[in-house]
Amino acid sequence: MAGRRKGRILAFQALYAWDVSHISLEDLLSFDWVESDKREKLGEDGIAFPRLIIAGAVEHIAEIDDMISGHLNNWDFSRLNRVDLAILRMSAYSLMFQHDIHPSIVIDEAVDIAKEFGSDESYRFVNAVLDTIRRKIEGDKGQTEA
Repeated sequence: MAGRRKGRILAFQALYAWDVSHISLEDLLSFDWVESDKREKLGEDGIAFPRLIIAGAVEHIAEIDDMISGHLNNWDFSRLNRVDLAILRMSAYSLMFQHDIHPSIVIDEAVDIAKEFGSDESYRFVNAVLDTIRRKIEGDKGQTEA
């Protein structure tokens, strides 16, 4: 699990950089921005997981942002803290498209990353938004299976 946690942190950092610096997707996915010794420790297998999240989140950014926007209670999307937004984008992507990962794992990891990198209230906010997204996705699944 430690490898996946590191992968999620890399994905969060990449999505943050993409949002604030407009770094190209190609540059993000090369991981040249990660210190070479850390990149070597991760190896190709360790980079595959965050690469999937980053590429998927950027590819589906409009859909992901719509999902996040639709689950912000009394909050404007444009006012979101960029750290929180990167965590939400990474996690919403996982909830929406990575059905092999249990939603509670995605949300728990996002909360932990928000505690480490966000503001004092980030983890509560991230948890609340992702939980409503999870419920929406599960509700939609239930309707299509019925």
